[in-house]
Amino acid sequence: MYTYSQISDDVYYIGSSDRKISLFENLYPVPNGVSYNSYFVDDEKTVVVDAVDRSVSETFFENLDVLLGGRKLDYLIINHMEFDHAATVGRVVEKYPEVKLVCNSKTVPMLKNYFDFDVDSRAVVVGEGQTLCAGKHEFVFMMAPMVHWPEVMVSYVKDLKMLFSADAFGTFGAVYGSVFADPDTFDFDEARRYYANIVGKYGVQVKALLKKAAATEIAAVCPLHGPVWNRGFEKYFSLYEKWSAYEPEKSGVVIAYSSVYGNTEKAVKAFAELLARKGVADIRVFDVSADDSSYILSEVFARDTLVLASTTYNNGIFPKMEYLVSELVSHNIANRRVAVIENGSWAPVAAKLIVEKLEKLKNITYLGAPFTVKSSLKSCQMQELDNLAGEVAAGLSK
Repeated sequence: MYTYSQISDDVYYIGSSDRKISLFENLYPVPNGVSYNSYFVDDEKTVVVDAVDRSVSETFFENLDVLLGGRKLDYLIINHMEFDHAATVGRVVEKYPEVKLVCNSKTVPMLKNYFDFDVDSRAVVVGEGQTLCAGKHEFVFMMAPMVHWPEVMVSYVKDLKMLFSADAFGTFGAVYGSVFADPDTFDFDEARRYYANIVGKYGVQVKALLKKAAATEIAAVCPLHGPVWNRGFEKYFSLYEKWSAYEPEKSGVVIAYSSVYGNTEKAVKAFAELLARKGVADIRVFDVSADDSSYILSEVFARDTLVLASTTYNNGIFPKMEYLVSELVSHNIANRRVAVIENGSWAPVAAKLIVEKLEKLKNITYLGAPFTVKSSLKSCQMQELDNLAGEVAAGLSK
């Protein structure tokens, strides 16, 4: 049973959603599933823009067969070779033996790595600004290396002003009902979590793509995950500009803590209450052992201030906290205010080690000296903790 949706003149959505998946890339929780998007352009030459993951391949081929109506498939444009999109390329070649694969020079060796068919005889290699005419519609290709693989490109249909944006402007979550985004109900938090964890490391490269996109008149954006945008796209584009520059969306505090027996958690609870008394309204608190790091990283992208509170564990950082810190570093977090709290019964070293790891990040402003708890917070330390809360609160815009 076919389930395609028409999204513009001659353009159809032929992807589908996996609502049973629990971890995207076997790493990120996706409680609302994920969509794998593919598009069909019905022209004098028939064109598919990107294939799909194996989990939705049956729906993809049913949709494509109906739309082709017995015709041959002329072109498959491969914007991105990651296997959640390219897994079915081999089957496309098998089912439609005359198909040509439109890709760039960095894609060709990846195709050869994954598949055994003769790539060279099928590849139509394109570069920056080159075009492909399908009849009424002409595609223009823009290279987008490291957004977020080296071979990534995006495809633009000139007359429709439609951008096929690969993983850019994607989001977690299945597509239900309409394939179009509703700007009033769209979950920008999940979009940020997707960006921060999947693309966030490559802010410089994302900015380069945004510059190209800004010079192009865009009426619709068709990403590889999540809904199609045909209105109200300006907010999403603006957020991408902030995220790619590592600029916070808002002034607020993210507190991430680790606690073995509850004493560090009590110190964090007291600290959060002190912040609230000083008028700080936007406070998000996470237990690194209970809350997945992908959510914490997303909230760090959103806010300007981060507090890390860690127990000392085996003369180091508590393992779950160490993983979060490594995620902050590997995703190039910058332009943030940071305070550090540590706990250690006999040799507290977590704060020192956290600061050492964060030295790789740019434009980090430390608030006060690291605050040390020895086993449990004492009443005589409350003034010192209040002073730290004052430093954090003083720098926040109201």
